[in-house]
Amino acid sequence: MNPSRENTGSGPIVTVSGPIGRRNPRRAELVLCVAAVVIVVVAALAMSAATGGGDSLQWSLIVFVVLTLLAHLAVRIFAAKADPVILPCVVLLNGIGLVLINRLDRAEATTAASQGEPAPSSDSAHQLIWTAVGIALFAAVLAVVRNHSQPARYAYTCGLAGVVALLVPAVLPSKFSEVNGGKSWIMFHGFSIQPGEFAKVLLLIFVAGFLVANRDLFSTAGKKVLWFTVPRLRDLGPLLLVTLLAVLVLVYEKNLGFSLLVFGTVLAMVYIATRRASWLLIGIAMFAVGAIIAYNLFAHVRVRVQVWEDPFATYYTNGFQIAQGLFGLGTGGLWGAGLGAGRPQEVPFAKTDFIIATIGEELGLFGLTAVIILFMIITLRGFSAALTTRDSFGKLLGGGLAFSLGWQLFVVVGGVTKLIPLTGLTTPFMSYGGSSLLANYVIIALLIRISHDARSVPAAAPAPVAPIADAMTEHIARRQI
Repeated sequence: MNPSRENTGSGPIVTVSGPIGRRNPRRAELVLCVAAVVIVVVAALAMSAATGGGDSLQWSLIVFVVLTLLAHLAVRIFAAKADPVILPCVVLLNGIGLVLINRLDRAEATTAASQGEPAPSSDSAHQLIWTAVGIALFAAVLAVVRNHSQPARYAYTCGLAGVVALLVPAVLPSKFSEVNGGKSWIMFHGFSIQPGEFAKVLLLIFVAGFLVANRDLFSTAGKKVLWFTVPRLRDLGPLLLVTLLAVLVLVYEKNLGFSLLVFGTVLAMVYIATRRASWLLIGIAMFAVGAIIAYNLFAHVRVRVQVWEDPFATYYTNGFQIAQGLFGLGTGGLWGAGLGAGRPQEVPFAKTDFIIATIGEELGLFGLTAVIILFMIITLRGFSAALTTRDSFGKLLGGGLAFSLGWQLFVVVGGVTKLIPLTGLTTPFMSYGGSSLLANYVIIALLIRISHDARSVPAAAPAPVAPIADAMTEHIARRQI
């Protein structure tokens, strides 16, 4: 804000340009980032004290503090007016995830030492490296995408690239694409990546661009049946394509989580664009039909559903993971066993698919609720940025990206708590894995760009008020009663 002084003869009057009372968002963001880092440091020290210390912990914390500062500087330079709350929430989630992964590393090292085996490599160190790469990618997206409408020019290219990236693992030999029975990876000579994580972002850009270009057809065309409008069959083409793609991924790559995530997000974006409940009903019906067909044709789908119905019936085989996760959540209770005091390593894939169970066991219901609230804040702030921006593409893209984060957390928590069948999705920013972390940092960068652009648009100036001397006057006769 640039204050200017105007002398009217009765002393200086300070006139402030810009909204009165608006604080510097970057200063608020810096304060919140410092608070997030302090919480992470305290959690790391508490975990270290409970598990026996560690020489590398202090260096990891220093690196994390530097990375947080670099992320803040990137926002300050490239998106100075963006929402000040999104990045600190991400920093806190990422930091707590690093602490929990380090805690599980120590448990694995202790188990290996008791069995006379060498300690496995540190996943927390790898995750810290991926965090650095993710923040670098975060800054690069902010620097390259200087306007949130830029991706709209390449919407169809993004759609094609997303489909190709998604289908590549399905056509590769199993030794290059299959991990734990699921074909969703690309692996070559020690390098591995999950292209579906990036395909998700590319497909959402395509869907937003497509809906903006064809919004009138989706909103007005169709026949009136009872109290809602049924879209024309040719208008259902994109939704049918996405449904078919989701079912193919479910069948050939055994990736139920991606099917739920992409289809649910696309359906939400269609509803945001049209505000027609008929699209929701038709989309849910289409996915239900596809899921029933897949259940009856493919054994691995039936296994997931049977484990969901009663994991204890197959406790020593397929139901062991979710049963152990439920035991961990029950052990944590309200307050948790404390960082480093539980036994989350007893749950298979505790660092990835089941890090929610680790949180629930060591931080309790209150800690898990705090994590969910952080995700809710990010999602709501993303929706707020989408609603504030004035163009349709920004609204749809921002709404879709924000919904995808909230929807993914719901699917993950629902699977771990046996609310829905287990999907294999990871918790954004917290689970171990580079592909997920990088893709989610791209999502956050785009949301911050949308937020910055929405806040950069000047508010409409109020209509000038005419001086009282120039105001129109009207003679009103008094009526006698």
